[in-house]
Amino acid sequence: MRPPELYTIPPHVAFVDALALGLIDRSGGDAMALAGAHVLLPNRRAVRALTDAFVRHSGGGLLLPRMTPVGDVGDDGFDRFAGGGVPLSPAVVPLRRRLELARLVRALPEAVPGGDGRSAVEALRLGDALGETLDALLAEEIAPDRLKTLLDDSELARHWQATLAFLDVVITHWPAARDAGGGVDGSTRTAALIDALLARWAAAPPAGPVVIAGVTNSSPALVRLLGGVLALPRGIVILPGLDTDASDAGEARWAAIRCAAADPEAPGRDAEEHPQFALKALLAKLRLGREDVTDWGVATPFDGPAARTPLVHAAMAPADAADGWHSLIADADTARTGFGNVCAVEAATPAEEAQVIALALRRALETPGLRAALVTTDRGLARRVVAHCRRWGLAIDDSAGVPLRLTPPGTLVQALVAAMAQGFAPVALLAVLKHPLVAAGPGRLAWLAGVRRLDLMLRGVRPQPGLDMVGEAIDAAMRERLRRLNHGRADAAAQAAAVANSEAMAEWWQGAATALTPLANLGDRRGGMTLAQAAAALRLAITALAGEAAWRGPAGRALADLIDRLEEFGGIFGDFDGDDAPALLASLLDAAVRPAFGGHPRLSILGPLEAQLQRADLMILGGLNEGSWPGLPAPDPWAAPAIRSRLGLPGLARSIGLSAHDFVSALAAPQVLLTRARRDATAPLVASRFWLRLQAFAGGIASDDALLLLARRLDGHGQPAPVQAARPAPPSLRRPKKLSVTAVDTLINDPFAFYARAMLRLQPLDPLDQDPTAATRGTRIHAVMEEWIGSGGGSLERLAQMTEAMLLAETAAFPLLRALWAPRARRALAWAGREVHAREALGWHPLAAEARGLLTLANGIVIDGRADRIDRDGDGRLTVIDYKTGTVPTPAHVRAFRANQLALLMAMAEQGAMRSRNGGVPRGLGVALEYWQMGGGREAGKAIDALKGRPPIATADHVAATIAEVERATDHYLVGVAAFRPDIGANPARGDYNHLARVAEWLDQPVRQ
Repeated sequence: MRPPELYTIPPHVAFVDALALGLIDRSGGDAMALAGAHVLLPNRRAVRALTDAFVRHSGGGLLLPRMTPVGDVGDDGFDRFAGGGVPLSPAVVPLRRRLELARLVRALPEAVPGGDGRSAVEALRLGDALGETLDALLAEEIAPDRLKTLLDDSELARHWQATLAFLDVVITHWPAARDAGGGVDGSTRTAALIDALLARWAAAPPAGPVVIAGVTNSSPALVRLLGGVLALPRGIVILPGLDTDASDAGEARWAAIRCAAADPEAPGRDAEEHPQFALKALLAKLRLGREDVTDWGVATPFDGPAARTPLVHAAMAPADAADGWHSLIADADTARTGFGNVCAVEAATPAEEAQVIALALRRALETPGLRAALVTTDRGLARRVVAHCRRWGLAIDDSAGVPLRLTPPGTLVQALVAAMAQGFAPVALLAVLKHPLVAAGPGRLAWLAGVRRLDLMLRGVRPQPGLDMVGEAIDAAMRERLRRLNHGRADAAAQAAAVANSEAMAEWWQGAATALTPLANLGDRRGGMTLAQAAAALRLAITALAGEAAWRGPAGRALADLIDRLEEFGGIFGDFDGDDAPALLASLLDAAVRPAFGGHPRLSILGPLEAQLQRADLMILGGLNEGSWPGLPAPDPWAAPAIRSRLGLPGLARSIGLSAHDFVSALAAPQVLLTRARRDATAPLVASRFWLRLQAFAGGIASDDALLLLARRLDGHGQPAPVQAARPAPPSLRRPKKLSVTAVDTLINDPFAFYARAMLRLQPLDPLDQDPTAATRGTRIHAVMEEWIGSGGGSLERLAQMTEAMLLAETAAFPLLRALWAPRARRALAWAGREVHAREALGWHPLAAEARGLLTLANGIVIDGRADRIDRDGDGRLTVIDYKTGTVPTPAHVRAFRANQLALLMAMAEQGAMRSRNGGVPRGLGVALEYWQMGGGREAGKAIDALKGRPPIATADHVAATIAEVERATDHYLVGVAAFRPDIGANPARGDYNHLARVAEWLDQPVRQ
């Protein structure tokens, strides 16, 4: 019996290049001999990589062998090759299985995980975990009946007993649901294909060579396939990166890798975290040993240094076999040869790490012919690197693709679902209407003009939920615009233009609302919705809003396929609440979208599995932190470690061992750059165990400080040139000659803010979708007091009735406001009513509410204002009162002329220049300026003398001094040509116009006055 043709290619040898060169050499120059070979590889990416390797070494022309991936379940190529024309049931549609398993999870009793009324999203997550457990059982060909033997095990905790009972029910009932769809499980189908192939080979062995290369999976079906290839007359198996070191240290390392498949009697648990564990388990299941494996014996121009391989194997040795560490690298020449081209960069943040990697990729292009690849499991890091490379016009293919939810069609779906769930609240609605895919094409600018108008109309307090209420808010905003034009006596042309704009806006909104109606109707349903209904509504809305643009390209086609599948199978999942829709749809948009290849031919981004069989001259191993590389094993909610062990399933740590093997393979490249970030946005990060082992073994890996410094300088702050504060100084004729009493305070306290508001006519926009603000609440209290006093006052009962009417209208849509603010408003207004009655008993009567007046200064400047209330006693003395529901100006501010509103209003009242809705307000002698603080808290209200302090000051004297101060300021800024300087006061963060004044740029610089 001939020895098995079992080979390995060491990590430092470029795997696919060595494989291609070896197969070309074995063909002896016979093109047909090579074309008659069949090569089985782990995945499609490996097939592409081997194809590229054959092209590189073809010498001008070559007939390629047949290449088939065996690791991708459901791959058409493997189906055609292994099936041999024998009809087999198709694999069950993955989405159908996800929804069926999630439905079973939702039917759980309360005694098991997921059965306590969790959300639909949680049910889907637990269903996915259940599918993984089911796949693990099927891949290991473990009969579900094994579960029943565990159910009788009294050593297991009670909750695991309940979980096992349900798991048994699911596995018992799942076949019926699966068969109803006319499919089989993917793992079962793959095993059936392999068995059919082996049966065909046994009857008629293939004439040409059959090579299976790069496979490390030790599932029973693949072990049978490997054994079947080795049994063929011309069968060859090539393992990646087996440690064949036969020295005493190498034998000790191999023996220290505890593997139950190789030695069931050895004590302890399996060393699944070791990079060689998977290969040792595979050899044991093939009933072969390390001595049966031969080196492939092919060198390539892309190989890394051979001296590094034994050092890396030693660095990754199990703890029981790591005694020879220091002796291995005591020789400086050995260390220099092994790790001479390995560098490390420890960045401060993931953003800085991505910048370092992008610069390393760009630097690699400066060497002709040099190929570079980033290998990482951190998809966020990969996306950052792609974005950085775009600045230099470099497009890079990412083998992992982009999740559908992050593509434009995916984000449109999420925006639509969020808008539906929120009742088309302004922020969510505008996110949909502003989406780049909506109205894409020649009409995009006109569409965005309508969106901008809608944005302005929806500012402030949010409307009631629903498209109809948004329409009413638009109508109200347009009516208010026309009312203001009429009040301002605008000319006929302006009014006609406003009417035309209103009609155009109404027509525009009607089109947008019609497109969103399918989702609105779905959101209005009582009792929830199904995924099929949601998918149908989304299809109609997306088509109406974005047309074909949403369904084009790889992402559009992926979305179209998902929508089609959801409409077909979505009813399986059952009903769910609309509030769960955004998170549920986001979970379903997890498919990876891989755009057509077209990136830079010498740069690539690979996952560790894809990189295992590929080689670049520079390999950048990024994101080397615990939880990323290696990733933390996800706990199995359905099978505890003890249950997995008793069933014979692989342990959860198996993934760490595979990550370690990938790390060792990538580390063997000619040039290697290792990168990690010390912390992310939330917490410090822990360096990967692989990083720490390598650093400890080598006594420190050289740091590429130049690359890190360049990255920091590229986007660093540099040395900013200081700027001076803005000092606009328009001509005197352009400066306003009329202003309000509140604008007077702005002019004195922050002249630049007055300039921006009064001359540039810039008004701060209200936020979108806001609750009623403090200013709004204050306005409502003012309105109640104005109505009560203006209509002649009356009893406290009448004031209470008016208060309740206001609160009912104001808080109907805001339960939190009704609970928190309404009691304070009642207390404040009740206090104000009692205070008015108390003053009436002393002879003071409200003379006017919300009275307006004008004051002309000696320099010709006109000031207008409105007083909340003016009281008068029998002697004709006046008190001006201002209601405050928030912060009250201190008497010190009033006496320092920083709050002049009351003094100016008093001047108007003394001159008889005030008018209320009941007519003119008689003049009188001003004796008091008061703020009524109406917070409604512990102290329901309080009357504050605005001039309180030492030394005492008469109201008449303060009014005269205020007019003089205001005349000085208006002479300076409005009659004269002084610059409007910004004044940030004590709090630089406040101020509506600080960004316009570029305060952040000159804040730390001396400001020239």
